[in-house]
Amino acid sequence: MDVSFPHFHPNITIHHLLTHSSGIPDYFDEEVLSDFEELWQTVPMYSIKSPKDFLPMFQNNHMKFEPGSKFSYSNAGFILLGLIVEQLTGMPFPEYVEENIFRICDMSDSGYFRMDQLPKRTALGYIDSEGDHTWKTNIYSVPIVGGPDGGAFTTVFDLVKFWNGLLDHKLLNKETTDKLLIPHIKNNDHLYYGYGVWILMQNNEVFKYFVFGSDPGVSIQSSVYVKSRIHAHVLANMNKGAGSIATGINKIIYNKQR
Repeated sequence: MDVSFPHFHPNITIHHLLTHSSGIPDYFDEEVLSDFEELWQTVPMYSIKSPKDFLPMFQNNHMKFEPGSKFSYSNAGFILLGLIVEQLTGMPFPEYVEENIFRICDMSDSGYFRMDQLPKRTALGYIDSEGDHTWKTNIYSVPIVGGPDGGAFTTVFDLVKFWNGLLDHKLLNKETTDKLLIPHIKNNDHLYYGYGVWILMQNNEVFKYFVFGSDPGVSIQSSVYVKSRIHAHVLANMNKGAGSIATGINKIIYNKQR
């Protein structure tokens, strides 16, 4: 695939992309924008079917900062990582994940499902229209199919299988797994980032590994507490709520471990 990035720094590495320290422009910059739905006013959500479809939204923009100089969460960084996976494997990104993660971990209820072809037992996401207190589904508010920066469908039971597969080295060997879970870059006093994984520290020790996020109509926080190996996975078919529940669970686990 011949793709140009005329204003990107030549020294950007995969490490920078994995740790959100590349400085590349984001197609949805969470430090500037707040409403993900606004993106689809100019770019139809049904046209976003693969990682390359995101490129016109950021590839010609200028860098935010020098690579490696700071942390800034980047959806576009994950898009580039997905394109690298496709380039190296010759497989579409969703197919690669389904074959090499979901299948290996026996995550039988997970997948990159199209919003217009959802299988049975799949929950729709709902958005609260605060003005008149009505609700609408999110089918026109997110890309028609997920990609490297999010959008897979899963369950709390499959998340248990994923974390166990990762921590038991079914997905990666021990050396690579350890590298993924190292606190590579600091976000604040207690919060660090590994390779695609958030790391919460308490008393100079790793308290938990987790991933979290939200889109219109969905939110998630999926955690594994290191000492106890307790799992806490919170999924919601609305864009808020998962984080506050996870914070309460943190307090309970922390107080039990003191």
